[in-house]
Amino acid sequence: MDLVFRARRVVTAYGEVARCVGVRGGEIVAIEPYDSPLTAPEVVELGDDEVLLPGLVDTHVHVNEPGRTEWEGFASATAAAALGGVTTIVDMPLNSIPPTIDVAALEVKRKAAETQAHVDVGFWGGAVPGNENELRGLHDAGVFGFKCFLLHSGVDEFRPLPPEDLEGVLRRIAAMGSQLIVHAEDSDAIDRAETPHGELYANFLASRPRGAENLAIAWLLERARWTGARVHVLHLSSSDALPMLASARRDGVRVTVETCPHYLTFDAEEVPDGATQFKCCPPIREAENRELLWQGLRDGVIDIVVSDHSPCTADLKHLDTGDFGTAWGGIASLQVGLPAVWSGARVRGHTLADVVEWMATGPARLAGLAHKGSIALGNDADFCVFAPDDAFVVDAHRLAHRNPVTPYDGRALSGVVRSTWLRGSTICADSTTSGPPAGRLLRRGDR
Repeated sequence: MDLVFRARRVVTAYGEVARCVGVRGGEIVAIEPYDSPLTAPEVVELGDDEVLLPGLVDTHVHVNEPGRTEWEGFASATAAAALGGVTTIVDMPLNSIPPTIDVAALEVKRKAAETQAHVDVGFWGGAVPGNENELRGLHDAGVFGFKCFLLHSGVDEFRPLPPEDLEGVLRRIAAMGSQLIVHAEDSDAIDRAETPHGELYANFLASRPRGAENLAIAWLLERARWTGARVHVLHLSSSDALPMLASARRDGVRVTVETCPHYLTFDAEEVPDGATQFKCCPPIREAENRELLWQGLRDGVIDIVVSDHSPCTADLKHLDTGDFGTAWGGIASLQVGLPAVWSGARVRGHTLADVVEWMATGPARLAGLAHKGSIALGNDADFCVFAPDDAFVVDAHRLAHRNPVTPYDGRALSGVVRSTWLRGSTICADSTTSGPPAGRLLRRGDR
């Protein structure tokens, strides 16, 4: 062994147990009873207040580099990930320039990331009008699937797929054995809704009605049914869609679903007018809706919880005017996702094993990362040492995110990440350092 962890609380596939975990060559090679005589040059004894979790996997991160590196970048995003217990991220294909819609753009992004990543990084490809003939090349180059929008994405260089193109794209993707991950809001419904404007959060909420989300999801499910394609619904905010998602899954439609920490943490009633740091699309909805999303997790209709880390520079949030109509829509939360979700989960009777399923095992399964997301023999030795009973108040200026803008600023959360380990090497020894870059760039099908 190179390294042994000894902990009275280890979250494995069999629940939370006392174990010794042995590592050799960056791989988990032994999981033994706590009193096992396993030894190694380095032995890490966890305190009774600490739990050994697998490193988290976040499959919804907007890094924005190159092109909008002032919004975020691989160095800052992956440092924040490490400080938050995340050891693998999958980067979204938009907000960078160029967007990842062909192999040349993918290589530009990989080159930007290769010397800066503190954690392992994979990439989604994009499905946009006119790039149908690029999908096979991107798939062969190792992207984990393809993202599309059903309405304007917020940036002109990543155009939405029109309804008449979606079925053909789904058939191509199904033939490759890949998946389509979808921002599902109906553009016509939003065009006919109230125009977002001013400081009142209620006005912004009315501009992104639940019906727009519900309609787009229903439309997507039927096309997935017709084509047999695998689809994934991104950042579910409308609890109204849960029954039809459950019904489609019972019918054999190949659909998975995610939600995000902000939809599980905040509610529309508590968003102050003018507080544009809360703006995201789809929006944070009412408290009753939030509780139904938690129920969707409990019932297994929602599969995973990932950040949708979508940062920007402070000026783009228009905090000076508080205008929800003009502010950028996106929430920065990569570093605080685990404590945010745990804070809500524990008071609703969920366990750390549940959180690991939602934030590590499930996302790894979505991306096909067979050796990530769980503490199991043969897996990468990626770990998060977590103190679940500690608490802290978020200070946006102390986060590793490039820009100190987040709705979590000033919020008290439960659970502190004490250290993070990637393939048996620590990458986060305390709350202020993340160590030298050691992350790898991942391709679909990698070990």
